This record gives sequence, structure tokens and C-alpha cells, in this order.
Amino acid sequence: MDTHAYARWFRDSTPYISAHRRKTFVVLLGADAIAQANLTNIVHDLALLHTLGVRLVVVHGCREQLDTGVAGSTFVSGRRVTDEATMDHIAAVNGQLRSRLEALFSMGLPATPMHNADITVVSGNFVSARPIGVIDGVDHLFTGKVRKVRTAQLRAVLENGAVALLSPLGYSASGQVFNVAAAELAADVAITLDADKLITFDALPHLVDGNGQRRSGIEPGALDACLDDPVISATLSENTAAHLRALGRAVRGGVTRGHLVSYADDGALLAELFTAAGVGTQVSEELHGLVRPARPADVAAIVEVIRPLEETGALVRRPRDRLEAEIDHFFVAEVDSIVVGTCALYPHGDVAELACVAVKESFQNQPGLNVGTHIVTEVERVAAIRGLKRLFVLTTQAHHWFEKLGYLPASVDDLPAEKQKLYNLQRKSKVLFKTLGSS
Repeated sequence: MDTHAYARWFRDSTPYISAHRRKTFVVLLGADAIAQANLTNIVHDLALLHTLGVRLVVVHGCREQLDTGVAGSTFVSGRRVTDEATMDHIAAVNGQLRSRLEALFSMGLPATPMHNADITVVSGNFVSARPIGVIDGVDHLFTGKVRKVRTAQLRAVLENGAVALLSPLGYSASGQVFNVAAAELAADVAITLDADKLITFDALPHLVDGNGQRRSGIEPGALDACLDDPVISATLSENTAAHLRALGRAVRGGVTRGHLVSYADDGALLAELFTAAGVGTQVSEELHGLVRPARPADVAAIVEVIRPLEETGALVRRPRDRLEAEIDHFFVAEVDSIVVGTCALYPHGDVAELACVAVKESFQNQPGLNVGTHIVTEVERVAAIRGLKRLFVLTTQAHHWFEKLGYLPASVDDLPAEKQKLYNLQRKSKVLFKTLGSS
């Protein structure tokens, strides 16, 4: 074993353990995921999350299992038309799947994450539903949509330390049972619970960009564009498309993060949640909402972000006491409550210096995240509100990046007089200016 690598991984995962504790995650285990040999490992990983203090709601699907047992079902726009005989079979299949998952969560073999876990799983009538009715001239009979999620009862289950397990079924006031889509149910539950994450296990390990590279992050609008693109959508299975639509709708509905992860890759969930780079695709709104003024409690995190750049000489070293004294000038970017980027703004009249721009190495150059661009853009917005007219940067290694953001080369003579006196001739930093409001 490479003990150094293991120790580094464990230390790096510690902020995520703290960030996820007491958070609510809704997890979708589709029928295809349940059919995988890796299901036991997935349940072990979910058990580990529970042990670390994550509140879990697990929604399971059953479509593939139904397809093998119900011949000749009619589908309209991807929905199964559910007659009375089919509904009886759906109830039986869901009962079998629910029992299987409860059994997996009850395992306690030594040398497994389940040993002494003592996890209680609670299922019940947490979802009320209504019939879809007639669509395109077809009566969907006992196929339904979620009417209401009993959030108070679900929260009570989670507060008592149990895992909530929901089958894709809903119940009416008259006692009728309806067949509901698992992906839609998971999104509805995540939204009404105000969950921190919706996680979907899928055959597709992640989305890719035009160059075939993994998209570690994507915004709901860009996700919609992918789903509406006939070329891209043709490459997605019906299950994957449903999962992606659920993730986008959940994030738009207030869920902080959505995650698409592989059900076939052992450990994909842990790698996605406890490493900076992740392995799947994260769906979230624009990161500018996660840029905020720094607080004294952020000093240690800022030190960790800027230290590698100080060691390479890209940034001038800043003693910790100086950071503490100047913390009011700093901004930070957070992902999952972890500081991953920083920037400082030092005014000189109606001009200001943009300084100490730094992003954690593991969050640099990740398609869909663009932490550095977001933090600079947000600080520029704040500077404009404060009445500043221009910003300047001094950089030895990142002038091309700043030029892409609209900063133009200038000379030392263009700097404010007090900054000219402090200019370090040995570093030979390049000077760039940007007029606020310009593109």
C-alpha cells in the first residue's frame, strides 16, 4: 500500500466529510442499477454515508423488472399505461425489490462497511398521487403523478436516524395505488424536502463535451440544450435522459447539487462526493452565487488555496497575520461549503488592484465549473457597484488568462503612484488593466 497516497487522500477527504454531515441526500437507484452486480457495493457506500451523518432518502425503480414480467405493455411518451392487472404485478415487484434493498441495508458481515452499522430502513405511504388521465387520446388508468410528499413525516424518519426507502408508488385519498415514474418521484421528493443533493446512478458515468472530455459540471440551461439537441439526445438512453431531466428540474427547484454517477464503477459515489475532481457530472446553478466576501474564519482555507502558487512563485508570499489584517479585502468561492478559490480587491481611488487570484489545483480547468472566471467576474461586479472605474492586475504567469477576460497590457507608468513605488523590478510582473463595463 502507498501509505503516503492513502494518507493524502484521507486528509483531502476530511473537508467533504464535514461538509456532508447532517445534509439530506436523495438517491435514485433505477431498476437498471438494482440489476447490477455492483449493487451490494453501492449499498455499502450508502451505508458509509449514513455512518458519516448523511440523511438518506433512497428511491428505487422497477421498470426493467416489470418489462420482463409484463408482456405487451403500452407506452405513451415513455410512460407505461397501467391497467388493473399490471398494477397488481407492479405492487408485487416493488415489494420484492424493497425487501431486497432492506436486506442489503441489514447486512452486518465483518470487514465490510455494514459491520455494526445497525441501519434502520423505513418505508411507507409518504407519497400521495393522482391519475395522469388521458394523454394523446389514451387513458393511462393507474399511471399517476405525485400530488404531495409528506415531508414532515419523512423528516421525522431522517431525524430519528433511519434511511427512508421509497418505491415508485403513490396513494390516493380513496385508497387507490398508482404507478409513478421513479426519476420524477426522486426529483419531487428532493425539491419538497429542500434536499442538498439528488444523486442518480446511471449506465452513463458522466457527460462529455465536444472534445470527448468529461464534463465535471453543467448548469441546468446547458443541460436542457444537450437534451434538446437531436444529435446528443440520440446517444442517450431513455433512462439516462429521464435521470438528466430529473437532475435539472431538481436543481431549478432549489436542490443545491445534482450528481450523475456510474452504477457499474465500484466506488464512483465516494469518488464523486469526497474528491475535488469527482468522477461523474455535477448539475448546479452558476457558481457566481457561491462567491462571497471572506470572513476571518476563512483565513486557514485561503492559506491552503494560495500556498501552492506561492511555492511556485506565481504569487507573492503573504504571511498569515497579513491575511488576517486584510481579510476584508478578500473574496472566496465555495463548492459544497469548501473554499476552492479566492481573490482580493485593493482600491486606489477610483482604480483598484485585483490581487491574489487563486483556485485549488483540483478545481482548475474543469469544464462546466470555471471557478476562476466566476470569482473574477463577481469581484468585477462588486467593484463596479462600489464606483470603481478600472481594475489592474500584476502577474508573472497568468497574463494570457487575464487577457481572455478582457484585461489589456499596460505599463508600470499606468499604475497608481503608490503602487509604482512598490513595484518589484526583480519579479518583472506584467501589468494589465480593464475598464469596468467593457467586454
